[in-house]
Amino acid sequence: MTGTQWTAPPAGADDRAYCVAMLPKVSRTFALCIRLLPRRLEHPVLVAYLLCRVADTIEDATQLDPAAKARLLDAFGRCLDEHASDPDGIAGAFTAPASDEERLAHNATAVLREYRRLGEAQQAAIRPWVQEMCHGMAEFQRASAGADRLEALATVDDLDRYCYFVAGTVGHLLTDLFRLHHAGVGPRRYGRLVRLATSFGRGLQLTNIIKDVSDDRRRGWSFVPRQLCELVGIRPEDLHSDAHRDAAHRVMLALIDKAKGHLVDALEYSTTLPRRAYGIRLFCLTSLYFAVRTLRLAERDARLLDPAHKVKISRGDVRRTLVATRIVAPSNALVRGYFRALAGAGWHRTARAPS
Repeated sequence: MTGTQWTAPPAGADDRAYCVAMLPKVSRTFALCIRLLPRRLEHPVLVAYLLCRVADTIEDATQLDPAAKARLLDAFGRCLDEHASDPDGIAGAFTAPASDEERLAHNATAVLREYRRLGEAQQAAIRPWVQEMCHGMAEFQRASAGADRLEALATVDDLDRYCYFVAGTVGHLLTDLFRLHHAGVGPRRYGRLVRLATSFGRGLQLTNIIKDVSDDRRRGWSFVPRQLCELVGIRPEDLHSDAHRDAAHRVMLALIDKAKGHLVDALEYSTTLPRRAYGIRLFCLTSLYFAVRTLRLAERDARLLDPAHKVKISRGDVRRTLVATRIVAPSNALVRGYFRALAGAGWHRTARAPS
């Protein structure tokens, strides 16, 4: 917690244990999902996730200006190259960490050491996608430098590009790790998964953007594009204004509709995975069903744009989802049936296919 005493792990400490301990601190939901993976796949996915989380923490750091963030993101990406040195400046940027995410960034060298202990093929599956994530985040930071108003994405194309960098890359990273782990992911199946991986990632990221729209506004950011707001006669600055409540609601429904289309693709991705890859299917389907439940809540929540309100599925729904997913995962028919039960048949039929 903020203000409490903490100690960085000493040199030579058990980096693996540190990574395992940090995961639930920076994402309780992902910590639940990752346990569903086969044991041999769980650790490389955990390490890859923490690498992405370090990059995300750099991007979100309010104490850093955009130029500094871009430099640190570029430096962190280079650290994944073979024989690269540890990140220069990242630990120093988080010398007084105010959250577990910032503690993780301060100790990024522990995650990097664990990454370097992975097999060469696993590193090769992770490296290009985390580097592309860092490159894309740095690009958006440079573009935002010098903004004199609420920083917001300009167009829907910018939103798609941003979601690709921060989440589509993760979809491809996971797909490459899945192929390494399971012989059932042959060339034809792998090709289909690759075609759907970006959309899967975008769907999850858009869901996060929708549920966190007020949190982002407090940080001075809006991932709701100005173009989308201008279509209904408002600006991103007006989204939380009572005077523009109806127009803001239409904007959010348009984003929700866009996310629905991507989650339909995520369903197809999950059912493309081999039925024998039970743990991998559990991992993907649980994330998908959590997102579907979250979107359904957001769609019907009159307080979605209330700064004092948080859209969040209940612990009971989390438990029910975990139990149901274990039952339906081996059958594509049951997987699709549970999706329809959560999303509603109308949503499944009418969600627009993503571009």
